[in-house]
Amino acid sequence: MTHAIPSIAIIGAGMGGLAAAAALRLKGLDVTVYEQARQFARVGAGIQIGCNAMHVLRGLGLEERLRADTFYPRSWNNRDSKTGDVMFDMEFGQPAERRYGAPYLLAHRGDLHAALASAVPDEIVRLDHRLTGLDQTGDGSVTLRFAHGATARADAVIAADGVNSLAKKILFGESPPNFTGRIAYRTVYPASRLGGLAILDDCTKWWGPDRHIIMYYVKPDRSEIYFVTSQPEPGFEFESWSATGDIGALSDAFAEFHPQVKGVIAASTEVFKRPLVDREPMARWGEGNVTLLGDACHPMTPYMAQGAAMAIEDAAVLSRCLEGVERAGIAAALRRYEANRQERTARMQLTSRQNAWGKGATDTDWVYGYNAWTAELA
Repeated sequence: MTHAIPSIAIIGAGMGGLAAAAALRLKGLDVTVYEQARQFARVGAGIQIGCNAMHVLRGLGLEERLRADTFYPRSWNNRDSKTGDVMFDMEFGQPAERRYGAPYLLAHRGDLHAALASAVPDEIVRLDHRLTGLDQTGDGSVTLRFAHGATARADAVIAADGVNSLAKKILFGESPPNFTGRIAYRTVYPASRLGGLAILDDCTKWWGPDRHIIMYYVKPDRSEIYFVTSQPEPGFEFESWSATGDIGALSDAFAEFHPQVKGVIAASTEVFKRPLVDREPMARWGEGNVTLLGDACHPMTPYMAQGAAMAIEDAAVLSRCLEGVERAGIAAALRRYEANRQERTARMQLTSRQNAWGKGATDTDWVYGYNAWTAELA
């Protein structure tokens, strides 16, 4: 007797959604991804790919491509904003790769997204599908409704639809994310604009009393540089999650920082800004045959550079929990996934919120030493 393979619908084709699609397909599941955007765009932002995330990406067959497209840093250097004195040098490169079994890489966000997209066949990705509703039926299946009138049915739904997740709202009601009162300015630009500025460290976080900026290369030939800030901006009211920022206001905000910082900001021609938000850890991520993944259930501040990594880890653990499961066992498998991820992601949310990662001596083993493919599952 043969059993039909369960059908899995994934809402959102960001890092977490694509990682989940690739991981579930690797385990032999039938997957369709629904994404509200009409096309993918190469957003001007950088991303740090921790050793823990690289374990998952290696399992998806993406390591060679990522090593070729990204920057391999010697360290994450933490410096005083005025003097430049080193506060803590978080060593990466070969020492970290030997210690944790995978590299630490710095990337353009678009390059990581493109790599994940390459692991998912185009024909299973439905663009221009904005979710407007979902209903679970008595037989366990889920009906999805989209803005243009289309509907779809699946045996399970994985909602990777971000911090303002509609699926979360449907399951658990309206609850806006916590606005931290802080803003991030960010941009990527050609490093040639730096002109005579001294060669930068591979990756540096400059710590001020109430603000910081982190900057690093995102290409193996050091041809592109990225920076992102965190600072208070009284009176800011956000309507867009990626509004254009004022370079003059940004320069003023970091006028007291080291000359290298001011030079990197001065070389930029366009910056974007977004509010920094998180949530309290959630007691429940799902109900029945629907669950959340990534920022939909554990959004966090970016201070540990682990937001995307947690979504990528979610994907691997989810695929392990659903492997070989028949339709009748889906709900239990999703609760198992949630139970195996909640403690770690909650710790990451709360640790990141403190914004002390790397400011002094830091224990990194619990973060980078985790392998979602082999971690023991309860």
